[in-house]
Amino acid sequence: MTIQLPAETGGLRAYQPRAQPLDRTTGAPFTSRTVFAAAHVVADPYADVSPGSPAAVDWDATLAFRRHLWAHGLGVAEAMDTAQRGMGLDWAGAAELIRRSAAEAKAVGGRIACGVGTDQLTAPASLAEIRTAYEEQLAVVEESGGQAILMASRALAATASGPEDYLEVYGHLLRQASEPVILHWLGPMFDPALEGYWGSPGLDAATEVLVQVIAAHPDKVDGIKVSLLDARREVDLRRRLPWGVRCYTGDDFNYPELIAGDERGFSHALLGIFDPLGPLAAQAVRVLDTGDAKGFRELLDPTVELSRHLFRTPTRFYKTGVVFLAWLAGHQAHFAMVGGLQSARSLPHFARAYELADGLGLFPDPELAETRMKTLLALYGVTQ
Repeated sequence: MTIQLPAETGGLRAYQPRAQPLDRTTGAPFTSRTVFAAAHVVADPYADVSPGSPAAVDWDATLAFRRHLWAHGLGVAEAMDTAQRGMGLDWAGAAELIRRSAAEAKAVGGRIACGVGTDQLTAPASLAEIRTAYEEQLAVVEESGGQAILMASRALAATASGPEDYLEVYGHLLRQASEPVILHWLGPMFDPALEGYWGSPGLDAATEVLVQVIAAHPDKVDGIKVSLLDARREVDLRRRLPWGVRCYTGDDFNYPELIAGDERGFSHALLGIFDPLGPLAAQAVRVLDTGDAKGFRELLDPTVELSRHLFRTPTRFYKTGVVFLAWLAGHQAHFAMVGGLQSARSLPHFARAYELADGLGLFPDPELAETRMKTLLALYGVTQ
């Protein structure tokens, strides 16, 4: 049985889907790496919403997906850019998501870390207003029982006059955080509004400011999530971190080599691609826990082509591919997204994502995935 998919040169080509899924069973907790999957939200497809209106979330399906990730041993990085923070999910929706997910994590014994930002600000803000916005969100996360991730702030990027403003704001927040936090450096390929973060358009100078922030408060920094899609820069940074401060890779292009590490260290993980790769990624990390770096790479290296496809330019629309694969995999009953973002990628993009994910054995029910892919193709006028 074949399925007709769009060809890169135009027209259609035949593809033979996988007949059986690969076995992705759960297992023991990880011992060698701390691993978070940044999880997406499931939209409510029956809500009568329009562009610019507050997001309507299907809470049951959203929390069920988090239970799926926890069942495989992954931590959940909540209310991050994968959950469409700043791209359809406002602070009110994010706060509700944090409270609900943190309560669910407590109920099932799952690990959770939650994004703290300044996205409730809707106009140019002063540094004092930015600090207050961060503090409001930090309080919500700490009261919920989640670990805080101090996200990069669009407002701070727009307002800061130089590195000293970043040092002041982050120092203020770290001094009052009740537990060690994860810092967050999201590059402009993920969010163009973050160009020049840490007070400099040059990444070398920006890195020096980040290192200063961490060095001044090492007891309040659990780690730094780096999403620059630059493996060499991440390795250089992690070698400069104080003892006990983790480097969490957010590099969705080079994660296998960064997690595997080298003779001088390794990265932990906080990755959007681990949303669709959850069970396979968990299996790979358990292999790494045994000391088998080669086996780890053999499992995870083949996934990079899919990840690079989903995160291709414009990178910020990777969420569309992530939710698309969740629909094909049966984690949600529809392919609707907060803010209508399901329209952000093309049919050939979806077809290639389906083919790569199917080849990796990511679909628990390949027949269901094939049926849903044919449904999407039919909506675009492709007959089988």
